[in-house]
Order: sequence, then C-alpha cells, then structure tokens
Amino acid sequence: MTTLRTSIAFDLAAKFTSALDLQTGSAPLNLSRSFSWGDGTAAESANRVWSDRRTLAASATEDLDLAGVLTDAFGTAITFAKVRALIVAASSGNTNNVLLGGVSAGLSTIIQPAATGIVVVRPGGLVAFIAPDTTGYAVTATTADLLHVANSAGSTSVTYDIAIVGTA
Repeated sequence: MTTLRTSIAFDLAAKFTSALDLQTGSAPLNLSRSFSWGDGTAAESANRVWSDRRTLAASATEDLDLAGVLTDAFGTAITFAKVRALIVAASSGNTNNVLLGGVSAGLSTIIQPAATGIVVVRPGGLVAFIAPDTTGYAVTATTADLLHVANSAGSTSVTYDIAIVGTA
C-alpha cells in the first residue's frame, strides 16, 4: 500500500524603501502560503503524484494525458480525477518560453477556454495552480484530461520541470 504526504510552501518577502527629506519611508511586504496534505481524496488531501523533467525540441509540442497514460515512480498508471497542485518551472537556460494550454480536451478547469487559453512560463519562471478544496481541478477522461505543453519558438529546445499532485 502506498501513501502520500504533501507539503508546498510559497514565500514572498519584499521591502520597498524611499529616501525622504528627514526619514526613509518603508513598505514591507510578506506574503506566505503553505499547504500540507495527508493521504486521501477529501479536501486538503491527495493520493497521487507525478513529476518529470522534460525537454521539447524547437517548435515541438506534447500532450500530457492525466487520465491513465502517466505512470508514477513505481510504474503504476495514474488516472487523476482531480488535480490539487500543478507546478511547472521553466529552465533558466531556456531561450524560448514554455506554453501551457491551447488544445481541445484540455484541462478546462485550470486553463480557459481550453482550446485557446495559453499560460506563458518565461525562462527561469514558474507557474503554480493550487486547489486544496474538495472540488480541486477536475479531470475528465477524453474531454478535459490533456495538458498541452509547447515550445514557443523554432530556434532552440526548452526544458521544464513539472509536478502534479492530485487524487484518483
């Protein structure tokens, strides 16, 4: 029997200052979010994870099928019912962008409209979608189960890391 424990944390710390005549003004910003999920299918839980480092040739595309095609670290096929977290990080060495979305049968609960909506991940950038609630981002086999990933240009390849956490 396999079990899954998941922890995700994002922290933003910034301090904006301005020298004034008699003092220095400061506007600190701290924004933090963290998620810790136990094993299961209820809210704030997950029981499936898939991750990979992938490279797309110049102008190449791929469709990641979340309903039965991906395999976990133990070689077991994964059929996601709901996505709790989708994280895509583009390599800082990329020249081109990594594009997500823009395909029929795409994950319309994340990218809308599925057929034309595009999320751009710039070189060295990261995008994360987190849905800890019971609803999550639904995956529907054959109609809303593809994550379309594309290289934005024909000059060089792109590399990206991807992690998907969800429920069966």
